[in-house]
This record gives sequence, C-alpha cells and structure tokens, in this order.
Amino acid sequence: MTVHFHEEDLPAGVLEGDAPLAVDTETMGLITHRDRLCVVQISDGTGDEHLVRFGPESHYAAPNLKAILADPNRIKLYHFGRFDLAAIEYYLGVMAAPVFCTKIASKLVRTYTDRHGLKNLVEELLGENLSKQQQSSDWGGPELNDAQREYAASDVRYLHRMREELIKRLEREGRMEIAQACFDFLPTRARLDIAGWADHDIFSHS
Repeated sequence: MTVHFHEEDLPAGVLEGDAPLAVDTETMGLITHRDRLCVVQISDGTGDEHLVRFGPESHYAAPNLKAILADPNRIKLYHFGRFDLAAIEYYLGVMAAPVFCTKIASKLVRTYTDRHGLKNLVEELLGENLSKQQQSSDWGGPELNDAQREYAASDVRYLHRMREELIKRLEREGRMEIAQACFDFLPTRARLDIAGWADHDIFSHS
C-alpha cells in the first residue's frame, strides 16, 4: 500500500481502466464558493492511493484527473458525495459521476443508529480503526505533512470494501432500487447547492 503525491494533476496513464474509483476532497472549509479545493484523493481499490494537490494560484487545469473523474463508465465512490461533487464541479468543471455514496447507503440500511460518519462505518463494517485527527487541519499550506497525507489517503482506502458490504445490506432489505435513485440524483443535488439552494428543501410544502 503506497500513497502517491502529485501536484496539480495525475500523471498520464495513472488509474486507467474501468474499475470503480473511490474519491474524496479536502477544501479550506465547507462553503464551496469561498473555500477553495486543495486536494483530491482517488483510488481504484488495488491498494494505492493518489493525492492531487492544488496550490492557491491554481487554474485547476488537471486534464488527466478531469478525464478520469468525468468518465461516465466508471462508478465514483464517496462518503457524503454531495459535498465532493459540488467542490469538484465548481473548481474542476466536471461532474464526477455516476455515484455510489456510502453515507446515503448507510442511512438507508443502518436505521438502528444515527452514527453514519466514515469512522463509524469503517469500524462496524470492516472492523478497522480510522483516525480523524487531521480533519480540521490547514489543507492550503505550502506542504502537506505525513499525517495529513495519511489522513487524506485513508478517506478513500476503505470505500471499495464498504460498498460491497453496503450493497449486500441494501439488497437484503430490498432498498437497492431506492438507493440507486438517490445516487442518480446526487449530481443534481450538488448543482442545487452550487446554485444557492443548499439550505432550502424545494420539495417541502413551505
């Protein structure tokens, strides 16, 4: 297992193929328009993770990364994909779909708990411990330290295995179809967030 670090784009030929891709982002905060995209983490589940860092003056060109993220034939795995999809579209200009979101899947099948964080899922589904100590660190600094790199890589390290377990549970409970409908809607939900409807439920009566 190796963590590969890249500046501004993936090297040509990296992560080619048709395997699902686990994807996550690190930003300067939680408001997409204000808080720039700093890191995109990506893995095809074969044991290595790739981190692509963007500097404060970045133009977010990244043609190799964009091509992989925009590939309509490769499923992208997220935990709370709504946020990552919005950040990627806003800064990189591509919609990184089709989608499988482990947080949505968890909420549909783990109805016996309200703990749907990535750390909770990794512990229950896979029996492993995930550190979240670097979650609120400064991702926009001139360098990422070893702890930040490991944290970023760990956010995509377990998503393939978690997806397999969550699909089993969704199928067992007869909720795979509704889960897929939710996943298919996520790009639209992300675009609503970008357009200003992040905190307003347009499906509500009021």
